[in-house]
Amino acid sequence: MRSLFLTIVISFYFILVKGQVSPIGQTVITEWQYDKTGAVSITYDDGSINQFKYALPVMERLKVPATFFVITGGMPGSKYHGKFIGRPVKEIIAESATITTNEQNFFERCSAAGYLGYIGTITYHTKSAGLYSSGKKEQAYKLIDELYQKVRNGDFKPGYQPCDEVLQEKGSTWDDFRRYAAEGYEIASHSITHAGMPGLDSVNIVYELGKSKEEIKNQMGASYTFSAEVPYGYEDERVMQIAYKIYPALRNRMPEPWLKEIDRPSKKTPGNPDKDYIQWQREINTRAPLPVMKSWVDTTVARHDTWLVLVIHGVDGLGYEARPSTMLDEYFQYIKNRDNKLWIATFRDVTKYMRERESAKVQDSQRGKKIFVTITQPLDKTMYNIPLTIKTYVSSEWKKVSVQQGKHKELVKTAYDEKGTYVLYQAHPDGTDLILSGV
Repeated sequence: MRSLFLTIVISFYFILVKGQVSPIGQTVITEWQYDKTGAVSITYDDGSINQFKYALPVMERLKVPATFFVITGGMPGSKYHGKFIGRPVKEIIAESATITTNEQNFFERCSAAGYLGYIGTITYHTKSAGLYSSGKKEQAYKLIDELYQKVRNGDFKPGYQPCDEVLQEKGSTWDDFRRYAAEGYEIASHSITHAGMPGLDSVNIVYELGKSKEEIKNQMGASYTFSAEVPYGYEDERVMQIAYKIYPALRNRMPEPWLKEIDRPSKKTPGNPDKDYIQWQREINTRAPLPVMKSWVDTTVARHDTWLVLVIHGVDGLGYEARPSTMLDEYFQYIKNRDNKLWIATFRDVTKYMRERESAKVQDSQRGKKIFVTITQPLDKTMYNIPLTIKTYVSSEWKKVSVQQGKHKELVKTAYDEKGTYVLYQAHPDGTDLILSGV
């Protein structure tokens, strides 16, 4: 206790008498944008109309950003729709009469399941993909055999019907999405048809994810092709390896060496990790009481390393695990009231910031009465374009600081902490010198 007291006394001595503990010019990149203590990203899956009809107005009123993972194939005006890429389905149906489903033919049959020409077959695809992903392969094979037998027996009505998630999007348009994007909301991919990817062969996975990306690029622009969520939250290794090659960031999994991930089914809390960041996914569903949801926010505020990623599906009776918009209103206000501590941003922006920060290098020096800072990072600058928040310690005599990077110049007030006088400012890590001078 005495040593702690002496440390505090000495620290105050250096600040009050010497004026500075940290050397003038010492520069760091803050862990979160604007030197907040944590980050929150609100994300929505499936793009159901009620998300935009009831939840979005709440966020617009509170000026809270969010990411919407939308299913692209069912939108009016989309070029790419659900289809099976492979042999004629009649051949596959005929073959199923003599050869049972096994490891060699499962992916083909499951991929074709929704496109056999009958209503109701997509459910078998979804269930069998889930069984296969969870290791229950024999059950998945039997379910596919059951499907094809019913098709051969004529038990289904002719036609095609997509899954419920696609139908629940009805009412939205690409024009709507472009308008929301202009307000700062991220529109991102949730595939073409909300397919169960672990049940698809490689060519159909690439079609579902790749053409969804192409659709969004054509409709929204390249900046909206950064993030994706593979439907049902799957982390199937085969699917992930394909998806990583298509999208820079997946909410399903982000295998960064400096990031600890806690997925939404997990009951773990952030704890004491040995990594710089924690992505803590929590699902807003019917099993999560509001006090528990608020505790997630409190935990994020209290720490300095946590990124709270909230996952929402149904809203006001429409969609999976639907929650009322009145409850979301109260919850979003709770988050907004803590934005002095929390950086509330889209999934895309937080991902970019962390990757830029982790890869960046900082050089600082003092020459005469000026401080020079240079920040570089090796990532693709056309994609990674989020400004970083920089903290530089300056002379205690400086009350304001002129910060210039290229043609951009701003005047920033100084602040104080236990290490001395500092200034916070935004900078792009493009190698252009930052010049700081006292005013």
